[in-house]
Amino acid sequence: MIKVLIADDHAVVRAGLRALIKSEPSLELIGEASGGHETIELVNKHKPDILVLDISMPDLDGIAVTKSITSELPDVRILILTLHEDKALLREALKLGASGYILKRAAETELITAIQVVMRGDMYVDPSLVHTLVEIPEKSDNLIPHTRESLTPRELEVLRLIALGYTNRQIGEELSISVRTAEGHRANLSDKLGISSRVELVRYALELGLIDT
Repeated sequence: MIKVLIADDHAVVRAGLRALIKSEPSLELIGEASGGHETIELVNKHKPDILVLDISMPDLDGIAVTKSITSELPDVRILILTLHEDKALLREALKLGASGYILKRAAETELITAIQVVMRGDMYVDPSLVHTLVEIPEKSDNLIPHTRESLTPRELEVLRLIALGYTNRQIGEELSISVRTAEGHRANLSDKLGISSRVELVRYALELGLIDT
């Protein structure tokens, strides 16, 4: 059972989230908050698996809440649920440790999917935003000072596709290589960068400045 805590300053939104979570057998709602400080207090008290968090809060915004929680309770996965289609906010949230970013206009089934994706350790970005998330510079030489070892052009391609949410099979299809080769490139990236999960790889791509701001 996935323990979920929701935080939104609108009672109507919380009511909708409450009904949705209670309708899904794999989810358990363990708390609700209407403000940023209350959210931090409840997260510390209940230790949820997933925090579904609005950015616009009356006392402490979702970005500040994310920064506080990820520094104190890194095991709590944060899924931002917001009206804001702002790439700068998306980038900031992910850099601070959020595991997902989904828009409030998304279908209910998409929110359930997003919760499941971040729960298994992957990152979820709303499909309407993901296509503008990552860009690979024409010359990879600019990245060499920021990496432990320089990445090959093919590894940069694989990193870009990982950040866009592609599976190993989809990476293989996109680059016309075998799944095993795609897995090999991903393993090489992990070895060179010293990180393994997709969440960490995407955050690293963000830190390298591969974002079109």
